[in-house]
Amino acid sequence: MSYAAPVKDMLFCMKELAGLEALSRLPCFEDAGLDTAEAVLTEAGRFCAEVVEPLNADSDRHPPVWHNGDVTTSAGFKEAFSQFTAGGWQGLQHAVEFGGQGLPKTIGAACAEMLNSASVSFALCPLLTDGAIEALLTAGSADQQRFFLPKMIDGTWTGTMNLTEPQAGSDLAMVRTRAVPQGDGTYRISGQKIYITYGEHDMAENIVHLVLARTPDAPPGVKGISLFLCPKVLVNADGSLGERNDVYCASIEHKLGIKASPTAVLVFGDDKGAVGPGAVAQLIGEENRGLEYMFVMMNAARFSVGVQGIGVAERAYQRAVAYARDRVQSRPVDASLPAGTAIIHHPDVKRMLMRMRAHVEGCRALATVSAAAFDTAHHHPDAEVRRASQAFHEFTVPLVKGYGTEMSIEVTSVGVQVHGGMGYIEETGAAQHFRDARILTIYEGTTAIQANDLVGRKTSRDGGELARSIAQQIEVTEAALATRSSVAAKAVHRWLRVSRQAFTDVIDFIVAHARLRPTAAYAGSVPYLMLAGQLLAGWQLARALVIAEEQLAGGRGDPAFLKAKVATAHFYAEHILSTLPGLRDAIIDGADSVGGMSVESF
Repeated sequence: MSYAAPVKDMLFCMKELAGLEALSRLPCFEDAGLDTAEAVLTEAGRFCAEVVEPLNADSDRHPPVWHNGDVTTSAGFKEAFSQFTAGGWQGLQHAVEFGGQGLPKTIGAACAEMLNSASVSFALCPLLTDGAIEALLTAGSADQQRFFLPKMIDGTWTGTMNLTEPQAGSDLAMVRTRAVPQGDGTYRISGQKIYITYGEHDMAENIVHLVLARTPDAPPGVKGISLFLCPKVLVNADGSLGERNDVYCASIEHKLGIKASPTAVLVFGDDKGAVGPGAVAQLIGEENRGLEYMFVMMNAARFSVGVQGIGVAERAYQRAVAYARDRVQSRPVDASLPAGTAIIHHPDVKRMLMRMRAHVEGCRALATVSAAAFDTAHHHPDAEVRRASQAFHEFTVPLVKGYGTEMSIEVTSVGVQVHGGMGYIEETGAAQHFRDARILTIYEGTTAIQANDLVGRKTSRDGGELARSIAQQIEVTEAALATRSSVAAKAVHRWLRVSRQAFTDVIDFIVAHARLRPTAAYAGSVPYLMLAGQLLAGWQLARALVIAEEQLAGGRGDPAFLKAKVATAHFYAEHILSTLPGLRDAIIDGADSVGGMSVESF
């Protein structure tokens, strides 16, 4: 079955939950109202369904090929990327002054979800370029921005992020790549980087590598890391391409999933280019502030990876629904039909499909609201509104990334289960979604790294002030639910209130233990992330229920769509929010048992 972009749900999230109309009243977004969003999303959905999605299965079977340092991407990718860039999709949410369209991240995130539903492997190339663009906008010099951003925004050149080394995974203090100043403002880089997404490919005429490295006199640890701009092909003073730089793709990885995305091992300074030994590079910003600058790119990428999770989960859900409608197997348990029926009529299949749908819609709503907070933080005229919006966005980034990707593994796994034995067969496509999703909880910071960030920077650092302020916002929704009389509203009110209390209990525990007993606070960091993520997603679905019921009562909107919104929120409350008190107990009461066994006993 073909992919159908969930445009109606995306527009509902933008309009009713994220306040797109308010965003469109900001000076920079005057043309970004609901009509624009609908037009952009409709065209993005068409492009993804007609151009990208048909490549997904075949590219999984026939991944890129490495030969003597060059990488040929899967059949159709180069042509599809050319159409992608010609349509202006790479520059959708980037600055107009450098050739972008300047649309809000709120709209851009929805388009990114569609691209990931169509093909996670294909979507990874523009994802990394987006992050590199953000880093250059933040810390690049005027010349770097002038020479590189227009070409990256129009897709002529792509971007990468070079952090990981064989001995330095998440611990960037161990980075050894060297950058030696040449006295003319340039540096020569030598070292090896691994796991570089689209580090080499044939879809663009140049690749702009952003590289973490150390200068000779740099202090040890993360304080001595600098960020460098190192193009595959050097750029002449007139903007034309010059000599091949000394950066070489030694190999590409063979992976469980995302097989069509070339994951490169890059060697800098092996004297294989035309410039002599050492890759020529420019310093971005100031020396020894590289990690600070790279975090701009990493945060953008982390949010985008969460959106990847939503995209692949949505595709898995659509595939599972289509299969469940067609697969005839067994009579209904209530004998309501005399013969076998489509499995979608069986209670447990309905439960699985509802769980998939509820997770996806909850995460989509949370990501949309987070993106709107980003847009507000960067463009609202009121400084206090900007500050509050930035704080909210930063709190939600580890949730979108952590919960959104863990959710994708569950949803794609359930999708295999809905298919039964056919889900384990590659031809149905369900297995590919499961395999593709598996990397999402790992790259751009594992779930534990997101959870440690949530505990340390986002919760304990300010004594839980920001987290508690979000809990207070949830209470406002509880009050709205309390005025409603439907069975669904009462159930959502009950479980939202209980879950919010579980959240505040954990906040109190973390604040009390983060300094005196850090092991206890961090032992439950991932369960806390899942609790917070599921709560905030459930909160958005609760808000959606209130709006849907009001529109139904007023005779507005599509009744079938709105009733489905109510049913999804109802299910989410009783099957997902209902588990959060158990997570609270595991975090608060189970900290000691995490470390109860000696290392030698494992």
